[in-house]
Parts: sequence; structure tokens; C-alpha cells
Amino acid sequence: MIKNKRIFLSPPHLSGQEIAYINEALDTNWVSPYGSNIDAFEKQLEDFFKVEDVALLSSATAAIHLALIISGIGYGDEVICPSLNFIGSVNPIFYVQAKPVFIDSDPLNYNMDPEILEEAIQQRIKAGKKPKAIIMVHLYGMPASIDHIQEIAKHYGLIVIDNAADALGSRYKNIPVGNFGNFGVLSFNGNKIITTSGGGAFISKDKTLVAKAKYFSNQAKSPSIGYEHTEIGYNYMMSNVLAGIGRGQFPYLQERVEKKRFVFNKYYQHLHNLEYLEMLEELPDCYSNRWLTTVVIKNKNGKIIRDKILNQLGNNNIEARPLWKPMHLQPVFNKFPYYGNNIAEYLSNNGICLPSGSQLSNDEQEYIIDEFKNSLKKLI
Repeated sequence: MIKNKRIFLSPPHLSGQEIAYINEALDTNWVSPYGSNIDAFEKQLEDFFKVEDVALLSSATAAIHLALIISGIGYGDEVICPSLNFIGSVNPIFYVQAKPVFIDSDPLNYNMDPEILEEAIQQRIKAGKKPKAIIMVHLYGMPASIDHIQEIAKHYGLIVIDNAADALGSRYKNIPVGNFGNFGVLSFNGNKIITTSGGGAFISKDKTLVAKAKYFSNQAKSPSIGYEHTEIGYNYMMSNVLAGIGRGQFPYLQERVEKKRFVFNKYYQHLHNLEYLEMLEELPDCYSNRWLTTVVIKNKNGKIIRDKILNQLGNNNIEARPLWKPMHLQPVFNKFPYYGNNIAEYLSNNGICLPSGSQLSNDEQEYIIDEFKNSLKKLI
């Protein structure tokens, strides 16, 4: 029976082609961060994003770290990022001894609110602390307000890091997200739409910046005879074995996106008209990979209801999770500036991520929908 089988939030979906490329790495003895899988996976990404070069790395967090280093951001500088966010987008700010400025969410797409963003920049400038960069995130695969954010960044002379960790396959004006701003960032974590078990990528239209990322990711080793280093580097390169996993999955990206969108549409069909329930719709020019389907309880007791629903789903072998806890409410970050109207807090308190795997069966999804509706009915 379905109820006796654990339904995970977003499990890996392997194509079956990965093993051939893993064996290729083992057979040729190229298990280091060099080899045919690295070259082939980089080429797949280059063709997809229409760029000349890509750096495969150990994580998206590493890619953000390198983007900050290459941008010259360091001690005491301020970097703006959305509060409703995964901590991996924020930690690299501290790696370079900079400081975060947190921005509230736009209720229309749950991403950084551009109006509040501009207000925050103006306030920081008045305080004599002009920010240096913006980390733009496409939460759960939904494109951010890209044009508006880019216009603001250009007006105030800020660097934009386009963090598409959740959003490989999402598009804005038919351009893949991750391709906007000065740098792009991807994640291939185990729960992502394409996975290498763990890993990420650094993207830029400027191949000299990608070359710098590769240099820093390889311990900043000088291209000279012997081991000479004039700068501090990092061990951030992806192995040829893991690149083989990504190489075997990447041809199926659009198929995975279409299945994720099918899963969302089925949830939407059954849930969006329910009283006290909100689901995130695409804005004009946006195409979301629907990495995770989210629902928000619109009720004064939303958090209490949300928590009880999560417990009920968990008791029925369904993995569901809250939306991210806002960064400005995290004990480790709560002393840093936050600008907004507590939309991020509302979404976090009232929001649920439903199982959204690209291998989710119709029977499993109908079971989830029935259990969710039954729980909601009892509580409201």
C-alpha cells in the first residue's frame, strides 16, 4: 500500500545513463577533478546557457564565495540578499568578512521585493554604507523580479550574483535564469532537479571571470613549473566521477522540468480553490521549473494549522517541510540589517513544501492530496 511507503520531498531521479560515465572515469583512472566527464558536463552547460566557459565546483555555496572574491568584496562590505532564503546563500558573505543586508519577500513571487530593495539601498547610502552586491535568488524555482532588480543594481552600481540553485531549467523572457547579472550560480545537490550527489557551477558571460573561478577553486595554483602560490585559494573543484553523474542526467533536464510542472499543475487543480489556501502562480515572462510546490495557509492560526498538517502528513509517511526560516530571524544573523514588512516571516510560518519529485506517481500524488485535504478540513 502507498501509505506504507515513504514519499520523499524531492528525491534524486537518475536516468540510468550515469553508470556508463562513472565507469568511464574508473576505467580510465580519471577520478580527480579532471577528465572527459568534466569536459562533457561543462560543454552541456555552456551550450545550455550560451556561454564560452563554465566552472564545475563542489557546491553552489562555493560558487557564491568565489563570485564575492572575484568581485573584490571583503572586510566590512555589505551584500544584499533575500531574507527568505537558504543559509548557503548567506554564509559566503561571512567567508569574505562582509556583512549581509536582508530584504523582505514580494508576496507575488516570494523572492526579493525590488521596492524594498531600493529603499534599503537608499537607507544604507544615507548611513554611509553603500552595498557592493546583490545576491538574487529564484526561490523554489520561481524567477525573481529580474528586470527591476537589474535596473536598480545598474542605477546604484551594484554587482549582481544570479543564484539559480533552485532554478535550473527556469526561464525569464525565455532566457535560462542563472544567466543574468555578473555571475550565475547553480546547485547539483542531491535534492535538485539535476544532481551530481553534491556539486555546483559558476557561470559568467565573461570567460576571464570563469578562468579566475577555476584558478581560485584549484588552490590558486600559479601556471608555472612547480607549486607556486601568490594568493589564497580553495579546494572547490568537482571530481570527474561526480561530473559523470551530471553528464548522464543533463540530457533529461527538460523532461524533468515538465514532470515537475505536471506535479505542480495537479496540486493546483485540486488545491488552489480551497478556502484559506494560497498557491504561487507564474508572473508574465516567467517559466518556473517548479522545483518544489508550495502552499500557504491564509488564516490567523496559520502556523498552528501548518504545524499540525506537517505532523499529520509525516505520520502518513509523507515528507513535507516548512518554507525556509527567514535569515534575519536566525540566531546567527539576527543582529544584521533587515528591511521589510514581515512577509518572509508570514510565508515561513504559514507555508508548506509538498512532495514534488519528478518520479512521483499519480497514485502517490492523489494520496498526498487526499491526506492534505483531510488534514486541512479537520483544522479549519
